[in-house]
Amino acid sequence: MDIVQVLREDYERFPVNQTYSIYAEKVFFQDPLNRFQGVERYKQMIVFLERWFADLKMDLHDIQQNGNSIRTEWTLKWRSPLPWQPKIAITGWSELQLDATGLIVSHVDHWHCSRWDVLRQHFWTRDEG
Repeated sequence: MDIVQVLREDYERFPVNQTYSIYAEKVFFQDPLNRFQGVERYKQMIVFLERWFADLKMDLHDIQQNGNSIRTEWTLKWRSPLPWQPKIAITGWSELQLDATGLIVSHVDHWHCSRWDVLRQHFWTRDEG
């Protein structure tokens, strides 16, 4: 299994049909809003995103593997379920750690913006340029 290729394909079709078998059962996940352990909880988070946000898309800009570490650069976009349906975008990166069997045991997301910047996008339009 080429985990980098699997991740590329998962990003391309996100949030649909994600390959959860590449994650260890007790995978650690963290982003600026969440911190938990377990692949089942990870699945629940993806289902929540898919259910509540329209036009959900993840653009992969770069992916690099160095031994047991993988780093991805991405932009997550969606339309919020508010009456005016603002378009939201977060750029960031993920740091993934693999165990000796090649499963992801840690997935830590970082944003290039603050939580305040994300909240602000819901109320002030930005130049779509």
